[in-house]
Amino acid sequence: MATFILIALIFVAFYFVPFGHPIVDQSILNGFYLLHEYAREHVLLCLVPAFFIAGTISVMLKKDAVLKLLGPNARRIISYPVAAISGGILAVCSCTILPLFGGIYRKGAGIGPATTFLFAGPAINIAAIFLTARVLGWDLGLARLIATITAAVLIGLIMEMIYQERGEGGLAFTSDDDQYGVRGIIFFLIQLGFLVTSSLGINQTFKYSLMTVLGLSALFMALFGFKRDTVQNWLYETWDFAKKILPYLFIGVFFAGVLTRLLPQQVVTALLGSNGFLSNLVASVIGALMYFATLTEVPIVQALRELGMAKGPTLALLMAGNSLSLPSMIVITKLLGRKKAFTYFGLVVIFSTLFGLIYGAI
Repeated sequence: MATFILIALIFVAFYFVPFGHPIVDQSILNGFYLLHEYAREHVLLCLVPAFFIAGTISVMLKKDAVLKLLGPNARRIISYPVAAISGGILAVCSCTILPLFGGIYRKGAGIGPATTFLFAGPAINIAAIFLTARVLGWDLGLARLIATITAAVLIGLIMEMIYQERGEGGLAFTSDDDQYGVRGIIFFLIQLGFLVTSSLGINQTFKYSLMTVLGLSALFMALFGFKRDTVQNWLYETWDFAKKILPYLFIGVFFAGVLTRLLPQQVVTALLGSNGFLSNLVASVIGALMYFATLTEVPIVQALRELGMAKGPTLALLMAGNSLSLPSMIVITKLLGRKKAFTYFGLVVIFSTLFGLIYGAI
C-alpha cells in the first residue's frame, strides 16, 4: 500500500508540475548548479577524506572501552563528556544512533548519559562538522560543536535529575583485542591532518605539498602497516558510509537549490529572519519535526540562509535537526516511554532555542 501511494504521488507530481514555466525551470536548473558547486568544492577534499576517517574509526579504533564508560558505575565527570563526544569517536550518523542508544540504555546506561549520547551523537559526526565549517563558515562549525556538546551534557543531567535514574547492572560488550593500538591512532591522525589541511586558507604550494605528504603517508600505512583483511574491512566500511550518505546528500543538495528559487524570501525573513526568541523557537521546532539525512541539513540551511535566515536560527535548526525528527520521535517514545520521551523532546527544543539566542547575540 505504501509503495502504491508513493508511486501515485510521484505520478501526480510529474503530471501537474508546470514544466516550461520560468520559475520552475530556473528552480530545477538552480538545483543542478548547487550540485555542481558541491561536487567541485566539497566532495573530494572534504567528504571523501571524512568517509575514510569514519571507516578507520569503525575498524581500527576500539569502541567497547568507550561504550563501557557510559555505564552506571562510571563517574559523571567521565560518563557525560564521553557520551557527548562519542559521536566523533564512534562515527555515528542519524540512521545508526537510535539502535546504539537503545542498546546502551537497555544494557545499563543511566537515562542521563544515554540521552546525552542520543543528542550529541549525529551532530558531531566528523563529516557533519567539517562540512558545516567548509560551507557555512568556521565560526558556525565551531559554535555547532561547542553548543551541541554543552547542551547534550545539560540535557542528560536534567533528565537524570528529573527521573533519578542511574541505570542498573553494567554494560556488557564482547571484548575484542586492541590489535591495531598505536598504529590505528597514527593512521587516524594522518587522515584527520589531511582533512584539516584541505580546509586551511594558507599558501597553496605549502598546503598541497603537505596534503601530498599526508596522503602518501596514509597510503603507505594502508599498504604496509596493516593486514590485508584489515585494509579490506576499512575500505568496505568507508564505502558503506559513502553509499548510505552520498545519495541522500546529493538529493538534499538538489532540493536545497530548488528551494532557494521556489520559497518566497519574505516568508523565511518573517519566520527566521531575526535573532529573537520567536525566530529561534520556530527554527528549533522545524528542526525537531523535519527529517534530515546525515549531512543534508547543511545544504538546506545554506539555502535558507541565502533566503534571509539569521545566524541564531541557523544554529538552532542545526542543533535540533540532527537529533530529532518525527520518525525518530516515534522510536524514542517506544524506547523511553511517553513521559521521558516528551521531556527529552522539550529539552532539545529549549536548549536549541537558547543556544541560538546566545549565538545570535554574539
